[in-house]
Amino acid sequence: MKQDQIKDIINRQMTTDGLVQSGIAGVKLFRVSDPVPCVPAVYEPSIVIIASGAKEAVLDGHRYVYDRLQYMVCPMSMPVEAGTPQASPDDPLVGVYISLDPRIMGELAREMEDAGGGLPPSRQVLVSQGIRLAQWDDAFADALMRLLALVGNETDQAVLGQSRLRELLYAVLKGEAGYFARQAFGVGNAIARSISHVSTHLDEPISIDDLAARAGMSRAVFHRKFKNATTMSPIQFVKSMRLNNAAMKIAGGMTVNEAALDVGYVSPSQFSREFKRLYGQSPRQWGDAQHPALTLN
Repeated sequence: MKQDQIKDIINRQMTTDGLVQSGIAGVKLFRVSDPVPCVPAVYEPSIVIIASGAKEAVLDGHRYVYDRLQYMVCPMSMPVEAGTPQASPDDPLVGVYISLDPRIMGELAREMEDAGGGLPPSRQVLVSQGIRLAQWDDAFADALMRLLALVGNETDQAVLGQSRLRELLYAVLKGEAGYFARQAFGVGNAIARSISHVSTHLDEPISIDDLAARAGMSRAVFHRKFKNATTMSPIQFVKSMRLNNAAMKIAGGMTVNEAALDVGYVSPSQFSREFKRLYGQSPRQWGDAQHPALTLN
């Protein structure tokens, strides 16, 4: 099976746990052999592919568990809880993390539309929002193998890396999660642009009215479309993004006050109240309980 070949490629490159660059821009390899409980994280636009083991993510109460039979597509920044509770030395988590470049994904989506492969005219209801799991198909497996076959050869990576990455991303856009991903990267997706604005301006005041105006929508329409895309209201999304980013910063060694200011909280007491309401512990208690762990962000 292709998954076994992919697992072998990764294991040849990695003898210890970690997340390492493959030599192809945007493509990383990872290995985790210790269980990690689900903790606050932020998924940036990405694809996570599992060759062995299983990974979990929780988005707004919805739990996603994926392994070597499915890959995860997250086309927009999302506040989640993520972990590898099942990882062990006997059954490590092994896989590939691919960052999604909005420019490349947008180009591919437009090229598909120009060639007659755009979104269908009927309004398809998405099975999942914010995150989508997709079954491997032959085109995806073949493209991934062709991409990873370059790992370890600097010349091949430099000459063929980006073209084979585009081939894989094209397979994703044609696959089971293709409709979902093309909605995010297609022309005119104001919600995706709003989420990108939020994720890059967390340390500044964020007005829902301003986001709606940027999207060219009324507040009511923006609220409805935003919730359809993310499962959360805009206010809930902004708060979750801020608190999850702060939790990650605290786990990384930043002080509570520094983390609060870094994600846009002016009042430390308000930050502590909202943090404890969401996570059940004060920021300091939560930080003291954390241990360094691999995050695929």
